[in-house]
Amino acid sequence: MFEFGRELKRLFGADGVPGLKRDGLTGGDAALLELLDLKMLIAEARAADVASGRIGEKDKAARELQAAGVWREVARRSGDVVALRKAAATAESAAAKFEADRRAQGWARARVEQARCAMLGAELFGDDGLGAAAEVTLKDARRGQGSAAILAAAGLVTLSARKVLAQGQAEDVRAAARTFDEPLAALDAAGRRENALKIAAAETRAARADILAGAGQRLKDASLIRAAIADLDAATSHLDPTYEPIVWSRIDGQRAGCHVALGEMLGDVGMIADAVSALADALEGQPRDHSPLDWARSQTALALGLQSLGETGMSEQAFEKAVTCFDRAALALKRAPGLALRAVVASNRAICLARCAELTGDLAVLDAAEVAFKGELSTGPHHRDPVAWALIQVHLGRVYETRLEITGRDKGERAAAAVAFDAALEVFSDEGLRSLADIAAQGLARMRALSLA
Repeated sequence: MFEFGRELKRLFGADGVPGLKRDGLTGGDAALLELLDLKMLIAEARAADVASGRIGEKDKAARELQAAGVWREVARRSGDVVALRKAAATAESAAAKFEADRRAQGWARARVEQARCAMLGAELFGDDGLGAAAEVTLKDARRGQGSAAILAAAGLVTLSARKVLAQGQAEDVRAAARTFDEPLAALDAAGRRENALKIAAAETRAARADILAGAGQRLKDASLIRAAIADLDAATSHLDPTYEPIVWSRIDGQRAGCHVALGEMLGDVGMIADAVSALADALEGQPRDHSPLDWARSQTALALGLQSLGETGMSEQAFEKAVTCFDRAALALKRAPGLALRAVVASNRAICLARCAELTGDLAVLDAAEVAFKGELSTGPHHRDPVAWALIQVHLGRVYETRLEITGRDKGERAAAAVAFDAALEVFSDEGLRSLADIAAQGLARMRALSLA
């Protein structure tokens, strides 16, 4: 899928082509950004900045809007908060210039770009405040016409539907999914004329699939996960992996994750193994330098699939391979400490270490899991997410409980586990998460039973 990008890198390289005007490689065509690796993309963003600031440039607002889109893509592939802030600030500057010139369509498109920066920030860093800011901005932009109004409508239904993900029932989730139909029809129609809108349609379908799959896992509803897979199939049917390799690989990985979740729910080990094999094959052709953050996501998805395979087959080899994949992902995320994905990687890596210790009786592995969980509790971004914090407490409690089971001696583990389970139970109860509260309560009950034995 990434062969065209490699060819571009070979042709244009670091020094570029003699005589080429240094306004970038894409000529302002956002669809071509998919073919550039991260190094070339950053050069493209800087070239767009130069073009927007050039004396004599007739349309600085349009140039700034173009630069904002490129910087947002840099942030999306790298997790660089500085690049994301630059994208948002550049889009804001473009909006101000469009407004001063009374160009309503340009102003609306720039406002949409601001909102997309905020939505990306919410996705990358788990900041709900950015989602709320995006909603306000999109409501402004929706008053316009053309592509800006279509993109604004798609963004608004995505933000609205995410609100039912945590607590809505199956009928609420299906109703929220239906609100995507009208914006998607508009994006599909407009995408025939503008390739960037075709990609936006695929990303909107992927967002709906994420909501359906997440709710399906929470509600143990296989039909919702199957609906998510159907959405992802529809999304890739409109894409060409040669020209849209990154969005294609994102959706392909998301689809494999859905198959893993469905296999877990149905107890189908073959389905999980097939999904893991597909993820491993896809990673073979995915270069890390093209999009480091997407590469890390793919490694994480593969690790989670292996983790699921280990749980199903009780195989320490699967857990060990999962830890290796988590380590690769953590290495790629090293320069972006605030990413929500880092918490997923660190937490699940520790779970796999703990499960390896349970299966092998290796206390050194268990010690490593304990250190990892404590590190996440002290330095991770969980202060914005009490449920994630409580989940780590449950895992830490389970580490202490496992050490008790392996050694048969209590050196303070029972009390430490009880404290962890009790803290998690309080959070889950406050959040109204009954199933998670039951897990914490059962752990606490086991520790209390040990104290009476």
